[in-house]
Amino acid sequence: MGSNDGPGNERPAHRVHVDSFALAAHQTTNAEYAAFVDATGHAVPPFWNDAAFHDPRQPVVGVSWFDAVAYCKWLGVRLPTEAEWERAARGGFDGLRYPWGDTPPQSRPDYATRWRTAPERVAQQAPNAFGLYDLCENVHEWCSDWYSASYYATSPSHNPPGPASGTRRVSRGGSWRHAIKISRCAARSSIPPEFRYADYGFRVAAKM
Repeated sequence: MGSNDGPGNERPAHRVHVDSFALAAHQTTNAEYAAFVDATGHAVPPFWNDAAFHDPRQPVVGVSWFDAVAYCKWLGVRLPTEAEWERAARGGFDGLRYPWGDTPPQSRPDYATRWRTAPERVAQQAPNAFGLYDLCENVHEWCSDWYSASYYATSPSHNPPGPASGTRRVSRGGSWRHAIKISRCAARSSIPPEFRYADYGFRVAAKM
C-alpha cells in the first residue's frame, strides 16, 4: 500500500493485510440511487436534474459522504476502507501503478476524447484483474476512513481503519474534470464529508 515515489501522503509504502471483502463491480449509478431515494425520501443530490449527469447508467454524483453512508445503511452494505480500495485497484498485483499496469493514462484507448463534460456510463471500458470497472477514473469515490496525510507512518498492518477522527474523509480514484483524468492506484485525496461535488460518487463494499 502506498508509494515511495509519490507525494508525501503516500509514504512510506507498506504491506497491510485486509480480510476478505466484496466490492461492487462499478460505481453506484443514478438508477441504483433513485431506488434509494424513492424508498426513503432521501434528498436528491444537487445535480440530479442536470441532463449532463442524470443518465441512469452514469455514476451518481454530488453525494456527500453522509449521503453515501445513508445509502449503504439502507442497502445493508458499507463504504470500503482506503486499504480495501487500494487492494482492489491493484487487482492482486503488488506495486501496480494503475489498474492495467504501469503505462501512463494517456496510453489508454480514446483517452483524449473521453470525459469531455461529465462522467461516462459505468463499465464501458475493460475491467481490472478482479473484474472491477472504472477504478482510478470517472469519479472520485468516498471511502469510510478519516484522512490524515501522515497516517501511513503509524497505520496498523491488519485491516487499517484510518484515523480515529479528523475533518476530511478519504476519497480515491481519478475524476472526469481533472487535467489528468486517471489517478494512480496509490493516489490519495480527501475533502470534508459534507461537501457535494459533481465529480464525487462511491461504490459499495461488504464483508464476506
